[in-house]
Amino acid sequence: MRRRRKVTYRPSRITGIIGLVMGGIFVLIGVFVAIPASGLFGVLWTLFAVAITAFNAYNAFGRKYVGPEIHIEDEPAGEDRDGSAAGRLSELEELRGRGLITDEEYEKKREEILSEL
Repeated sequence: MRRRRKVTYRPSRITGIIGLVMGGIFVLIGVFVAIPASGLFGVLWTLFAVAITAFNAYNAFGRKYVGPEIHIEDEPAGEDRDGSAAGRLSELEELRGRGLITDEEYEKKREEILSEL
């Protein structure tokens, strides 16, 4: 039986603060360099810099997390479907039949399984 659990990763507070400072620098570059020199591009640059700065500030000082989530599926321990020697041998035979392992690998692993009995 597989269980699905949600794991979230939240950057550290210092990471958010560094992003906030760097974003602030890019906002200043946008306001004092990019907008006067490039017009519309400078406005877009500054808007993106403000958005990045706000996101990092929220991650650094906000209570709720807005970052990515990772879904992990836990599987039961074991080398195969049912854990028995018969199941392992049938799975090994299936791998050989599909050409995923050589006859030598098959024989070696088969001997290992049989020696565990």
